[in-house]
Amino acid sequence: MKGEAITSFFQQGISPLKETLLFIDYAFLTIQGGFDELLCLNATSAVEKYWHQIETVKKVLKLFHGRALLCDEVGLGKTIEAGMLIKEYLMRGMVKNVLVLTPAPLVSQWKEEMQAKFGIEFLTTDDEEFTSDPAGFWKKRFIIASLNTAKSAKNMPLVTEQFYDLVVVDEAHHLKNRAALSWKLVNQLKKKFILLLTATPVQNNLIELFNLITILKPGQFKTEKQFKQDYLQKGSLKATADKDRLKALLRDVMIRNTRSAIDLKLPKRFATTVRLEPSETEREIYARLDGFIRKHGFQKQTIYLLLREAGSSPFALKQTLLAMNGKDGADGIIEAIGDLSDIGKGTALMEILSKNPGEKKIIFTQFIKSIDYIAGLLERHDVPFVMFRGDMSLKEKDAAIAAFRSDIPVLISTESGGEGRNLQFCNTIINFDLPWNPMRIEQRIGRLHRIGQTRDVFIFNLSVKDTIEDYIIDILDSKINMFEMVIGEIEPILGHLGEDRDFEDIILEMWQKTGRENLREGFEQLGSDLVKAKQNYLNAKAADSEIFGEDYEM
Repeated sequence: MKGEAITSFFQQGISPLKETLLFIDYAFLTIQGGFDELLCLNATSAVEKYWHQIETVKKVLKLFHGRALLCDEVGLGKTIEAGMLIKEYLMRGMVKNVLVLTPAPLVSQWKEEMQAKFGIEFLTTDDEEFTSDPAGFWKKRFIIASLNTAKSAKNMPLVTEQFYDLVVVDEAHHLKNRAALSWKLVNQLKKKFILLLTATPVQNNLIELFNLITILKPGQFKTEKQFKQDYLQKGSLKATADKDRLKALLRDVMIRNTRSAIDLKLPKRFATTVRLEPSETEREIYARLDGFIRKHGFQKQTIYLLLREAGSSPFALKQTLLAMNGKDGADGIIEAIGDLSDIGKGTALMEILSKNPGEKKIIFTQFIKSIDYIAGLLERHDVPFVMFRGDMSLKEKDAAIAAFRSDIPVLISTESGGEGRNLQFCNTIINFDLPWNPMRIEQRIGRLHRIGQTRDVFIFNLSVKDTIEDYIIDILDSKINMFEMVIGEIEPILGHLGEDRDFEDIILEMWQKTGRENLREGFEQLGSDLVKAKQNYLNAKAADSEIFGEDYEM
């Protein structure tokens, strides 16, 4: 009947407008009926979509019916796959509300990605709406929540009484233990579809895998006792007794794309950290600021801002200090900053820019006043540049990227610069300052070192000796070799620290407890903890590779 209707339509002469529009609607509904064509592909212009992601989304929709364990190796885009699935279900009218559960440090990152790449505005447990009305918050349409917050005694009854069309759990290996509240919460949620995301589904033993699958498809492996009897070697929780049969069942719920299977080969990456001796004036500013903050006992966010600004440039710090000029000690720091015409970072920056002047370079910084300083410096040295800032209009941003691509050698960019844009035509990054969160540093690198990059990527980090940023880059580089790791690996490593809080909070608490003179010792301990966390991650990664290999890729 369908074929006859189409044939009849095309065999006729010119059709009336009404009939033509009805046919277009019919064709659109026909496409919607199946999942061979994804509606979300044309609605997500800011996302670079790769074939393995598209095929993964189709498979989850068509074969897994919205209940899947997404276990792609780090850096292959599990979050993008989840975002595409959310968008597809929304566009097809198959879901009305979505709950994303994630470790606390990833809440803001998820919110940013869903808004920037998929145009979906989520409320989060970091927002004022949650603080002001916790009960009403869990009834909202689009929610991103910290898993720890959701499972608390206060919130768990509120969360589990709601019905969610789609639940997404990131870093789902946190659900490995059925006795834990995290597992119980997700298992009790009333839900139609559920996606579990983790690069390391098995960290210690195969019972963890049983627990994850039980959330997705209760009864897939029957009982734990039966699972052990059917699939595990006697006396071992790690070795399989019937690998082929286990894999056959896992193929009903699990997708694991590997870098080798999709033939992902990126150019090499080289990082250099330029550690600078502060001038006497710069050293005085850092020392005075430390005493100023400790004397006045500011709120946590104010301390965090002041210390980060000082780590970027004294000029970024000055603006905030001017707003608190009435505070005892602020005027002395402001006067010292006023005596500066240049800083060590500026000299180092110009030396880097003078090498291979024809090569395009991106300078990243977090603060507008640091951008202003860099812009003035480049103007004095007759270096052409364009700026990319968050407060620019879309038209201005497009024009800046176009100019950088065509004939301008330098782009000065804030943290959000280039989000979702193709910048692989550039292969040099200069980190004028360094975020306290390693994932932010990694995101900067990921703007260039990604699929489509054809040349080796060079990274220059500028840091002033004996500052917080200097200690951060030291442990990331010397302890865990962050700049040699795959983009995306820092996230699971931080997860293995066993801290359900932001890395920035760990550092700030260390600064508050140790005092400036003992800060290096505190970072040494943090570095040792990171080494252990990385080893735990590598152990889990090796175990997963041994169990799963490349048997679940698209």
